[in-house]
Amino acid sequence: MQVILLERIAKLGQIGDVVSVKDGYARNFLLPQNKALRATKANLDYFEAQRKEIEARNLEAKKEAEAVAAKMDNVSAIIIRSAGDSGQLYGSVSSRDIAAALVEQGYQVNRNQIVLDRAIKSIGIYAIEIRLHPEVSVTVSINVARSKDEAEIQAKGEEVRAREAAEEISVEDYFEKPEEVIEELSAEATEEASEPEAETEAEATETEEENKSE
Repeated sequence: MQVILLERIAKLGQIGDVVSVKDGYARNFLLPQNKALRATKANLDYFEAQRKEIEARNLEAKKEAEAVAAKMDNVSAIIIRSAGDSGQLYGSVSSRDIAAALVEQGYQVNRNQIVLDRAIKSIGIYAIEIRLHPEVSVTVSINVARSKDEAEIQAKGEEVRAREAAEEISVEDYFEKPEEVIEELSAEATEEASEPEAETEAEATETEEENKSE
C-alpha cells in the first residue's frame, strides 16, 4: 500500500513522502495513529493544501518534545519485582510498567513512546529509549530490583548476584576436597614408612656401641 507520511518515520521517510509499506503495517499502525494517509488523488491534494499547517504543527510538537527531553536528562526509575535467586523475574516488566514508573515521577509518557523490543525478564539496570517525538528521543535508566536496597546496590554499579555469592559460605568450604585428602594420606604413608628405617638405624648404632664396650 502507498501512503503519504504525516510525520517523520524512522527508516521510512519524512513528512510528505509517498512510500510503499505492507498493508498490515499501514492498517494497524500508520493509519489509525494518524501518521499517514492513503496515497489517493484526493488525499494528495488535501496534503498539499494543508502542508504548511501540518509542518507547523509538527515543528511545535518537536519543540515541546525537546523541552520535555531536557527535563528527562539523567532520569532513572526503580521498578520492584519478585525474582528468584538467579535474578529471573516471576513475570516481566513491560512498556506499560515503565511508562507508569515515569508517570509517578511526573513525566507524561505513554507506553507507545517506550522503545522496548522485548519484555524485561531479569533484575538489572536497563537503558530504555523514550521516543517523545519522531525526531526527539531520550534515554532513561530503569532499575529493576527485588527491593529498594538491592536497587541502591545496583545503582552503585555492583553486581548483586556476585555480591551475594561472595557473602555466602560455600558448603565445600566445610569439607576437604578429594585431592587434598589424597595428598594428606600420601604424606602420612610416607612418614610412617620412613619411621621404621629410622628406628633400625638407631638400634644398629646402639648394638655397635655395646660391642665396643665389651
